[in-house]
Amino acid sequence: MDHVYRVTEIVGSSSTSLDEAIRHGIDRATQTLRNVDWFEVTEIRGAVQEERVSYFQVGMKVGFRLDEG
Repeated sequence: MDHVYRVTEIVGSSSTSLDEAIRHGIDRATQTLRNVDWFEVTEIRGAVQEERVSYFQVGMKVGFRLDEG
């Protein structure tokens, strides 16, 4: 069946890893959005404190199917 998607942009964050930042973002998005089917990482950022990586941020596009009419 053909589907129509809407795309929204979110930013997930974590003090541990990029993977966890992605998972935090998707976990939170699925609490609000129905029918989330895919994501695309569009941006990676981080913070450095005391000469070490201290935080990760991952910008993502999230695609979710619109309800059938």
